[in-house]
This record gives sequence, C-alpha cells and structure tokens, in this order.
Amino acid sequence: MLLHGAAAHAQRSDTVTTIRLNGFVDAYYAYDTARPADGERRFTTQPVRHDEVNVNLAWLGVTVERKRTRAHVALQAGTSVQANYAGEPTNGATSGPAVSRFIQEAVVGIRLRDRVWIDGGIYSSYIGLESWSSSDNPTYTRSFVADFTPYYLSGARLTWQATPKLSAQLHLTNGWQNISENNRSKSAGVRLDYSLNPATVISYANFVGNERPSGRKQELRVFNQLMAKGRLPTGTSWQAQLDVGNQRGRTWYGAVAIAKQPLTPAVALVGRVERYADPHQIIVETAQPNAFVGSSASVGVDVEVDAGVRWRSELRTLQTTAALFSSGAASRPSRGGSTLVTSLSFAF
Repeated sequence: MLLHGAAAHAQRSDTVTTIRLNGFVDAYYAYDTARPADGERRFTTQPVRHDEVNVNLAWLGVTVERKRTRAHVALQAGTSVQANYAGEPTNGATSGPAVSRFIQEAVVGIRLRDRVWIDGGIYSSYIGLESWSSSDNPTYTRSFVADFTPYYLSGARLTWQATPKLSAQLHLTNGWQNISENNRSKSAGVRLDYSLNPATVISYANFVGNERPSGRKQELRVFNQLMAKGRLPTGTSWQAQLDVGNQRGRTWYGAVAIAKQPLTPAVALVGRVERYADPHQIIVETAQPNAFVGSSASVGVDVEVDAGVRWRSELRTLQTTAALFSSGAASRPSRGGSTLVTSLSFAF
C-alpha cells in the first residue's frame, strides 16, 4: 500500500512524505527423520519445529520516506523469531529477548548528501546474501552461513552509492547479533557490492569486534566473507558464498552454492550444496565435546500461486561428523538426517 502526503504550507519537494505498508506471513509444516522428542530441530532457525503446523514468520511494517529523511518500523512473531532471539543478552531489567524479539527493525535515517545516508537503530544485517523473510531467498530452509551469522544488528550504518556499479557500507554496532550490550566494546564492519554487468554482482563483507561477555578475557573476532550472484542466459539464477572467521587463532569456515532454474513462468526447481566447520565451537556451541562440522544438500520446488503468494516444498539432508542430534527414533544420538518441509507464504 502506498500513500502520499505533504505539509499544509509545503513549498519544497522535500516535505512530500511517502508511506508504504508491507507485511509477510509464512506458515509451514516440517518433518525431520530424526524425530526429536521435544519437537525442536537443533542448529537452525527455519524451520525449527518438527511434525507440527506452525507460523515460521509473520511481520508487519511501515516505511516513511522524505527527500532528506526516512524511517522504518517492523514488528514480528513466529517460531523463527523465538529461535533466533534466544541468545539475545539480558543485562539488567530493561534488556533481553522478552520484548526485543518482537522488533524486526526500528531505524531512522538522514541523507547527508547525494547518494550518502546514515541510519541508526535496529536493522537487518549487512552480512550474507540470504534475507530474514523466506520469500526473498532461493531456498526455503536457511543455509549454514545464514543461520550462523547475524540476521539483525543494533547500531549505525553509513551507506554510499559511489557509482551506479559500486555501493559501500560502514557499520558500527553493539556486536554480533545483539541489541543489548554484553560488554563495553563496539564492533565495526564494511560491505562492498560491485556490479560486473547487469547480470552479475560480487560482494565482500567483514566484521571486527570483541564478542566476549563482560568479566571474561577479550577476544577479537575477525570475520571475512566473499559473495557472488548472477543470472545465466538460460534464466538460471545462482549464488555462492564463502565465510572465514578467526577468534584468538581459532578458525571456522562455511561455504554454499545455490542454483534456481525456472521450469515454467510459475514453477522453479532449486538446488543447494554446503559445508560448515566450527571445530573450536566459536559460533556454534553444541553443549558437547564434539563440535559442529557438517555438510548438507537440498532440492526444492517453488510454485507462484498468485501475486505475492508462494508455495514452497524442500527436501534437505544433513550429516555431521559427530552424533549431535537427539532422536526420538533411536536410543542413541544421530549424525543428522533428512527434513521435508512445505510452506505457504504471502508477501504484500
């Protein structure tokens, strides 16, 4: 929905206000062959519940834009929200996930000059190619490199559209996906996006900051990410990503490649392969001596039912080097298994 308005005595174009209302609803059913006894699928945010119909994500937002200022607020709920904000720090009586998890974005921006903006508040992460809303991603389930990097940040960002082909971002944040602070340090990062041609974009992002809670020895986290995406003359869209991080000499990495091929104007086939290794449990804490090191592959079918309405089904297999998954189907933990998920979403 798009609305326009202006001040009663407006004489300048920068007083014109544009208001956009938008939202998203994603309902799903997932079946995990490991059959976790508590219904909770580990090491993921989407889909997180086994053998039940539920709402993955529902959000409603409003964007207000003028020539020199802008603001965006979006509120959310769903099982992915509960899973993703479970690690939000609680420091004092006015912090923690109880309220903050319902705020998807709350950000205000000012245009400093042509093609240069500064925004501050709670906003979506600049890291990675995959979005929080499933309809914006080529696969329904999240890749390791998406689930194990920030989806949201709290801080300030400077955005510069340097040329029609090159854009740059500079971020100063509270930390690695946390709204409330867990220490006295701030974190920084940059992102660069360059269009090689109308069909191909290459990107680089990084993150530098101390991510140890107050009272513990500081450890600098340095994270680098290379990304590329494009479209072939056949209509096939593709994207690839490589993440490498280091914290006190301990390294982790993740890699993924995804391709999506339209079969008809309304139907598409999607495939993915990926690998993630965190041998020192810097990012993925397993609560076990064994670390998360695993591979995954998936295949999915997308159907565009109507404008903004998408039916998505996906089969994903996952195998880790150690038995990290509790199973209701066996007396011993498993090394993974397969998940079949089907979803119906509506974006407006």
